Amino acid sequence: MRKFNRRRFLLAALLSAPVLVASDARGLEPKWVKTRHVHLGNRKPTHRLVHLTDVHHKGDRAYLEAVVKKINALSPDIVCFTGDLIEETRHLAEALELFAGIKSPVYGVPGNHDYWSKAPWSGITQCLAGTGGAWLLDQQQVTGDGQFSILGATCRSSKWPRLQTKATTRNIFLMHYPAWVKQLGGQKFDLILAGHSHGGQVCIPFYGPIYVPFGVDEYVRGLFHTDAGPFYVNPGIGWFPAPIRFNCRPEITVFDL
Repeated sequence: MRKFNRRRFLLAALLSAPVLVASDARGLEPKWVKTRHVHLGNRKPTHRLVHLTDVHHKGDRAYLEAVVKKINALSPDIVCFTGDLIEETRHLAEALELFAGIKSPVYGVPGNHDYWSKAPWSGITQCLAGTGGAWLLDQQQVTGDGQFSILGATCRSSKWPRLQTKATTRNIFLMHYPAWVKQLGGQKFDLILAGHSHGGQVCIPFYGPIYVPFGVDEYVRGLFHTDAGPFYVNPGIGWFPAPIRFNCRPEITVFDL
């Protein structure tokens, strides 16, 4: 009888596994936001930076409001955004309304979907400036306290913008496509941030992501040590094209610097 029960149990587990996986991928993980803390260096931190990316806002107001609330609860000195705020211009006004609720300076760069949506930059520029930050289109800006220089690349041209680091500040480089880190050459940064990959979005245990978009290469998710400095690829908080995540939760990343 024991052997029979064991077989029945194993069969039931096998048959239910696809249902459980589908329930997790569709009903749980897409909005199950993780806050990950990353510590760099050995000295005592003096500032907190929060990184988010790939919002892909499609009108889910409650979800983005919850993300903004999480960010504010972390009390960061700086918030860095690395692209893909929306997919369609009709969602831009609401996304900016909610972004305006972030109580820290927000510095950001566009992603490919921001370009494809043909969204006007004027509203985004005004929104981020209103937080005390900036929308950086191959530009850089020193933070209000003079401690950081935030450099932002659009990744729109094969000719890489030569943005100069400042010796008197810590230098944070923002871009959308992870693979472009290889183009930084001999430049050195205190931190490099990117998105775009969604962390693979659907990752099979012991195998990895079943698909990653162009412009990612080996930099799918997490912290990498490159010649240009520590490089972090955030899996984002949104999804594309389907509302599915598996073994790859949406993430807000916290750096104590």
